[in-house]
Amino acid sequence: MNSNFSRRDFVKASAVVAGGLSVTLPFESAATSSVDDTIKVALIGCGGRGTGAAMQALSVKHNVKLVAMADAFRDRIDSCYKNLTTEKEQGKGVKSRVDVTEERKFVGFDGYKQAIALADVVILTTPPGFRPIHFEEAVRQGKHVFMEKPVATDAPGIRRVLAAAEESKKKNLKVVVGLQRHYQKSYLETYNKVINEGAIGDIISARCYWNNDGVWVNERKPGQTEMEYQMRNWYYFVWLCGDHISEQHIHNIDVINWFKGGYPVEAVAMGGRQVRTDKKFGEIYDHHCVEYKYADGMILNSYCRHQPGTVSDVSEHLVGTKGRATEGKIFDLKGNSIWRHKGEGDKNPYQVEHDVLFDCIVNNKPINDAENGAKSTLTAILGRMASYSGKRVKWEDALNSEINLMPDTYTWETLPKTLPDKDGFYQIPMPGKTKAV
Repeated sequence: MNSNFSRRDFVKASAVVAGGLSVTLPFESAATSSVDDTIKVALIGCGGRGTGAAMQALSVKHNVKLVAMADAFRDRIDSCYKNLTTEKEQGKGVKSRVDVTEERKFVGFDGYKQAIALADVVILTTPPGFRPIHFEEAVRQGKHVFMEKPVATDAPGIRRVLAAAEESKKKNLKVVVGLQRHYQKSYLETYNKVINEGAIGDIISARCYWNNDGVWVNERKPGQTEMEYQMRNWYYFVWLCGDHISEQHIHNIDVINWFKGGYPVEAVAMGGRQVRTDKKFGEIYDHHCVEYKYADGMILNSYCRHQPGTVSDVSEHLVGTKGRATEGKIFDLKGNSIWRHKGEGDKNPYQVEHDVLFDCIVNNKPINDAENGAKSTLTAILGRMASYSGKRVKWEDALNSEINLMPDTYTWETLPKTLPDKDGFYQIPMPGKTKAV
């Protein structure tokens, strides 16, 4: 690194970026011991995924420091901070890279703005309903971004992310979205074989799955406002989570979009709540079955299910004119194996996505996943719209929907748009009655 380029110069350059001009940031790939050249990181959303993402960001080879944390809940910040500053066995901890004073721990709905202002790179790992406003603010302030998937829960949120994505490109910001299969060696090698080498010929159909038992539940506690209860149980409320078709199954859907090189034009679906019927499960479904149609007529059959005691399957499958492929495996039309990924020395893709992000920042190499993150999120939302409504829903109608799930304000006393009845049950989407778009 140019010894004359200090931390002060970096901040000045970032300010120019924030003003809307594209600049070249003079980083280099080797970590530097100079405090002035430290890349400052802020963590927005300090739950389990946020803790993991922070751990991975602080494990890159470059000179990074976590300098700020923000979360709606103080206990989440405290738990995350404790995990990050507890030395791990064999000296693999990141404690020395955590420099977050009490003054830089921001609690509440607006703390993200203050945390973002202190950083060069921000990690956005709150429940996905908040992703559009957080990404918008990070781009406005000219910060590089790692953000988890999905990146929104409704169409207005998708449009905000797409607009911010365009602005981030103009500002030369680096953005990685946590669709980590794009950074996983087995998928990258499969993509090369299928797409670049044409190992299975033309792709004519696909299917994908995220079927397993489901996730945690936090019981309602005395004295909680409705906002706090829903925030503590964000997975079961559509405005916060997007339903499990968005929050988890997006990974599999995104793989098909990636290999197909595009996004579906319409969807028709079925779904419901067969097992997860208790009021503690909020308003989301426990299964979805979606038929996506692409522009050339190809059909993707997409299945996701949260039902304990059933067969688990998290996978993607492509059928071509010459064979078929799944992650790390290719077969001919007779079922004979013709290629298999060896899996020797493969790195953790959750780590690789951070390694790539910081390498691109340091070396000013282009990377911006935001548009694909938004469009793969919209693909999942499209399926949810079709499932909830029982209607055939077109891509453009889904994108242009004015159904806004988000509250008008964010305080602990704010009432979300979905509220329980006198018995504590939430209204469940009903095919044939629920509005599609």
